Amino acid sequence: MKINVKRLDHIQICIPTEKEDIARAFYLDLLGGLEIEKPEALKKNGGFWFQFGGVQVHIGAEEMTETTSKRHPAFEVENLNEVRKFLEGNNVLTKDDAEIPNVSLFSFFDPFMNRIEFLEKN
Repeated sequence: MKINVKRLDHIQICIPTEKEDIARAFYLDLLGGLEIEKPEALKKNGGFWFQFGGVQVHIGAEEMTETTSKRHPAFEVENLNEVRKFLEGNNVLTKDDAEIPNVSLFSFFDPFMNRIEFLEKN
């Protein structure tokens, strides 16, 4: 199966919890990012989203460790369900992600446990 990646949808950068003020000053004030509304279902997780050079950047707040992280690129693809079946059929570890209105998505892991997200807008 050929996976048709349409575009890079967003990247996620992580910051330590309780450091949003510093991140906002850097990414919004200093670099000039334009804050965009984060979906209601994700607001409880902390962090914020902004637009930067035509790409969304999601700032995620988490306890920073070396072995787990929310950091990831997200790619918009076509035929998301078929892509997931294809990956799982090739022994690629996948996981469900939080539900977002009008978006279907899942994450998967490369052989080095780097998280990658695929999504399809409904």
